[in-house]
Amino acid sequence: MKVKEVIAALEQFAPLPLQDDFDNAGLQIGLTEADVTGALLCLDVTEEVIDEAAERGLNLIVAHHPLLFHPLKAVVGRTYVERCTLKAIQRGIAIYAAHTNLDNAVGGVNYEIANRIGLEDVEMLTKREVNGTVCGAGVVGTLPQPEDGQSFLSRLKTVFGVKALQHNRLTGRPVRRVALCGGAGAFLLSDAIHAEADCFISGEIHYHDFFGHDGEILMVSMGHYESEQFTPCIFERLLREQFPTLRVEHTQVNTNPIQTL
Repeated sequence: MKVKEVIAALEQFAPLPLQDDFDNAGLQIGLTEADVTGALLCLDVTEEVIDEAAERGLNLIVAHHPLLFHPLKAVVGRTYVERCTLKAIQRGIAIYAAHTNLDNAVGGVNYEIANRIGLEDVEMLTKREVNGTVCGAGVVGTLPQPEDGQSFLSRLKTVFGVKALQHNRLTGRPVRRVALCGGAGAFLLSDAIHAEADCFISGEIHYHDFFGHDGEILMVSMGHYESEQFTPCIFERLLREQFPTLRVEHTQVNTNPIQTL
């Protein structure tokens, strides 16, 4: 099969028009008519990931975060983005990114997080329509049974393999209704409160956002990478369903640039 066929399958699930205005999802490097030897799935594109793809004989990388956010004025290896671009072209590896279009799609990134937590009756936190397709940021759902706040936080750490969670003071109320947004989702805090969520979870929440909500809602920041780490599983399901014979593999490289002692 060709690169364009893989792209068509991914964009049928998460059409590019669903992406936010600032984004740059889609095919970033490579030719649509190239034959695909296999796909390497990842959250971020790094030099190590490109080397890994080449060593495994996989000539397509499907990532969540775009390598190219801004136009390049030169490609001479001064930055990691330039080095990745050079290496991918030299090794004949195509790079495709499904970012906020996948965040905003029904069944996308936030639904995957909700599923890992065990939420039921999941719906979008904010809704809009693009070209007849319903999409939106964040999701909200309910736990099968209320959980003590401390126990819920401990379970989050286990499920997502997080060393340390950032959160405000426990409200003292059980956690049942949960709103969430993977990555940098602090902009949805007010929507979570309006949805009467007991807890709001995101990958990043700014320091000042934590003020003024004690007793109102439990706020949890688990880390950007940690919150979205299961996104490649979405890619895998889509590609295996559409192309059963295609080699589809997950990167073995931990691309999280943030280390915790």
